[in-house]
This record gives sequence, structure tokens and C-alpha cells, in this order.
Amino acid sequence: MAGEVAGGPTTAVPAPGREAPDPRGRVEAWLRRHRRWVLAVLVAALLGQMAVAMVTTAVRQTPTIDEPVYVGTAEVYRREHSLRFNPEHPPLGKLVIAAGTAFADARLEPGFDGNQTELGRRLLYESGNDPGRLMLPARLPVIALTLLSGLVVFAFARDLAGAVGGLAALVLYTFSPDVIAHGSLATLDVPAAGFLLTSVWLLWRARRRPLLCLPLAGAALGAAVATKMSMLAAVPVLLPLAALSVVVRYRHRTDGGPGNDGSPAAARHPRIPQLTQAARLLWPALLAAAGVALAGIAVVWASYLAVDPRLRWTAPASVPDAHGLRGQLVALLPFPEPFRDGMLIQFAFEDAGWEGFLFGRHYSGSLWYYLPAALLVKTPLGALALWAAGAVALVAVPRLRAAAPYVLVPAAVLLLAAMSGDRDLGVRYAVFLPMLLAVAAAGAVAVASGAGAAAALRTPARWRRAPGVTVAALLLFAAVSSLRTFPYYLPYANEAFGGPSNTHRHLHDSNVDWGQDLGRLADRLRERYPGERVWLVYKGSGVPSHYGIEASDPREVPPSRVRGLLVVSNSAIAKAEGRLAALVESSRAVEQVGHSITVFRR
Repeated sequence: MAGEVAGGPTTAVPAPGREAPDPRGRVEAWLRRHRRWVLAVLVAALLGQMAVAMVTTAVRQTPTIDEPVYVGTAEVYRREHSLRFNPEHPPLGKLVIAAGTAFADARLEPGFDGNQTELGRRLLYESGNDPGRLMLPARLPVIALTLLSGLVVFAFARDLAGAVGGLAALVLYTFSPDVIAHGSLATLDVPAAGFLLTSVWLLWRARRRPLLCLPLAGAALGAAVATKMSMLAAVPVLLPLAALSVVVRYRHRTDGGPGNDGSPAAARHPRIPQLTQAARLLWPALLAAAGVALAGIAVVWASYLAVDPRLRWTAPASVPDAHGLRGQLVALLPFPEPFRDGMLIQFAFEDAGWEGFLFGRHYSGSLWYYLPAALLVKTPLGALALWAAGAVALVAVPRLRAAAPYVLVPAAVLLLAAMSGDRDLGVRYAVFLPMLLAVAAAGAVAVASGAGAAAALRTPARWRRAPGVTVAALLLFAAVSSLRTFPYYLPYANEAFGGPSNTHRHLHDSNVDWGQDLGRLADRLRERYPGERVWLVYKGSGVPSHYGIEASDPREVPPSRVRGLLVVSNSAIAKAEGRLAALVESSRAVEQVGHSITVFRR
């Protein structure tokens, strides 16, 4: 038969002048034609899986330690327009939370005169409200902001390294356990970091469109400061970056930009002496920095006036006297009096005695290397490798070097500022790093995808593909590591430190146990230990009895009477001393609940 020789099929030979169809080429051509839709689908898929992870986490977790204060304060803001609660943090983040609680129809009697901790307990547990139904609406606006920050990560990285770099950065962001964990809570850390990231990105874009981007960058910077006072550390960095963006734009127009007649400006004008040129650049640069600063100040004022247009304020007794250099600097800040008093309260918090826990060591005070060490534990190994490679690429590769001041300098300065604090309580104080360094990692992708240099050196084809394959493998490793911890993102630890079940051996507090698993504990006790005597040491803001947990405090009776189940939060175990330490050591661990609470048998 035609087409067969000796009973077997023959290879089809194309007709003269026609080439065999190339399936790979057709796929590549289709992708090129539809690249915008493909890109949109991939971005939506990554953000979609992050949204599922955060909403699932938000539904299953009981209120963490800080959330009741913020939610209670948000309700007072919305109902009574009073600034009297939680002055140590500016209002904007709590106004974001209030946008969600406005739909919860919560009950709270007006004029509550207790402290802010009692306010949170009254709202959630003593006013007839369902804490779960109230906390989810409070958390949803923060989840929405976290997803929007993902779009900023993608856009920023795409500006630096194209669509592939943007997708790689978005993978690191959307699979970051710390961002998922704290982005699903009604707290302030992720919103503040997201506003800061937006400001940095807009300053980068201001190199081309300063009149549009600089005011927006100032507003985003103001939003960051109006959410957390710690973002003030970024102001001395971002204002010079605003000036730098204008200088870059001005030089582009005068040295290389085309004139109206199409000729280069350098050819139409005599060379300007360097001193004169510097003088001409000085005023636009100063005006840019001043404009960004004024926009930021306006947003901070607006956040306070949004709560109380009359700005009624009586300084609480907790505000310390403003002595020394810090007090003088606070008095000079161009912000409302409640902001300045809140900063003095923050300084008093820093001066209070805090305890830390790192790699099995319980200590008083703080360790300067705590945050870098904690980040090594709580960041996926693939992300750590890409962060480092991206940072090196931004510094070493000439075409990427212009982005280094915008990405690496704010990250470094804010990290140093966070390391100087006295509260070794969690990597949430550095949650801006997974955002900024995800953008930096796009630099590594840009280098890995730059096959032109390798081809020019006649590098073997399999070696040219090696960098891209390595980057893809690291991205996959980071994503899989994150997926494996679902839905327990708060106690995440990477594989080098034993995973989330071992985080409590290395870290404490919001790194692992922030009171989020009280509801899970109640379910576990009902399912596996019905009717047994329970002794509980719980570290959190939840009320155990509300969830049906009837327990006694083992520290209030002689150790010989503590029999049955001893249930202890892992943060309490980390800092256990005296009677509690003896009880834990003499008990047999049975299981963990959510990797944050340990159940012992006595």
C-alpha cells in the first residue's frame, strides 16, 4: 500500500517547498497573539488561590491577640467618632477594618469607659455578638488590600523585568506564608506595608510621569504612616527618591530626550556647565520631595479628621512626659496632637521590659539579630534563594541597577529600624520584606531569561536553559512549601527548621501562637476528650468559656492536683518558668492543635 514499506508505516515527507508543521511554533505563535489574555488569567489564578487561602484562614481562626482591640476601636470610630481608644496607632488601618464591621450589625453600648482590651472583649464576647460572624467582615477589607498589593508587586516587577519577571514576583508574593497569615487578620501590618510598597512603585514610575505619580506616591506614603507609625522610618528614604525621580526625568529630557523638532536636546543647546546644571536640578528635586511630603501630611491629617472632624482630644494618662531628644523631635512633627501623643506611648512601650524567645533560648530584652534569624525560619527556602539572587542582580547588572535605590534601600532601612526595636515578637514587624524582595527577585528572573549573552559566548544550549530552570524550580519549591502548611500559615517554618510542627521550638508569639486556635481546641476537646478534666494555660484574647471550654488554671493549685489534660499555648511553654515549667516537664505530650497549642496528659 502507498505509505507503507514492508508492512510498516513510513514517515510522511512534506511536499517540495512546504515545511512540516511545528506544534511548538504554533503554540508560541498563539501565546504571542493572546499574551494579554494569558497574562491576565495567570495573574487572576495566582491572586485567586491567595484569596482562597486567606479567606479559609480567616474563617477558621479565632480572634488573635491584637484583633479585638482594633475591631473594638474601629466600631467606636464609626459609631461615636471618638479617638480615645488605641491612640498608639493612627486611625487609617482601623477605618479600613470599620468598612467591614459596618456590615456586621454588631451590638455595642455607647460610652464604654474601660480600657481598649476590655473594649474588645466587651464587643466580641459580652454584648451578644457572634465573634466569628463579626471577625470575618472585619478581616475582609484587609484581605482585599492584600490582594491589591499583589497587583502592585506584579506591576512593579513587570516594569523591571517584563511579564515573566512580574509573574515570578507574584508567585513569591501570593505564596508567602507570612503575607497570607497576617493579610487574613484584622491587623495593621500588611496594610501599612502595602501602602509603602505602592508609594515606592509610584516613585519609580515618577521617573517618566512625575506630575501624575509624585502626588499619588505622597498620598500612599501618608497612608502607610497613617496606618502604622513605624512607617515614618521610610520617610527619610522616600523623599530623596522623589527628588531622584525628578532628576532622572529632567536629565532624560535635557540630555537625551527629543525636542519638538525631533532633534536631541543636547544637539540643540550648548553643554550646560555642571555647576549650573546641578543648580537647575536642585529646585525641581526639592519641590518634588516637598510635594510628596505635603501630600503625605495631608493624608495623615485626613485620617484623623475622618474619625472626628472637630479633632476633640484629651491626652490619656498613659502618655508619658516628652523629655529628651525624642520628645523634642516628636513635638516638631507636623501631625495632629493625637498622633504625637501616640508616638510617645509607642516610645513608652519600647522602654517597657519585654521577653523574647529564639532557637530555644528565653531571654529578657531584645537581640539585634532576632528579625533576620526569624526570617530565615519563616521564609520558604526557594524564596530566600530568589531574594538573595534578585538583590545581587539589582546591584550587579547595569540595566537593573537604577532600581536598587527604590527596592533595596527602603527594605534595608526599614529592616534596620525594626531590628532596633525592643519587641522581639514576630516577623510581622518586617512583613514589608516579602513584598519588596519579591520585586527584587524579578531581577534574578531577568538575568536568567537573558539568553543572548550566553548565546554570544556559544554556551551549550542545555547550559543556557539552566538558569531559567533553576528559577522555575525555586518558585515551585516556594509554592509547594507554602501549600503544604495550609491552612496553618501563622506557625509556618520552612523545611530546614522542621516545618510548622516545629516552629514553637525556635520562635514564639505571633510567629507561631497568637491565640488563633482556641476554636480548634474546643472542637478537639469535644471530639477526642469528652468529659475529661482540663487544665488550661491560654495565651490570647479569646474567652475559652465562650467556645465551651471549661478549664482551670493549673498554676493556682498544687501540682499534685493537676491530673487529666494539661493544655498549654506554645508561647507560654516557650517562656515557662517555675511551677508551669515543672508541670510541662513532668507531663506527656499527646498532640498539638494547629501547631500552636500542646495537649499533655497527666
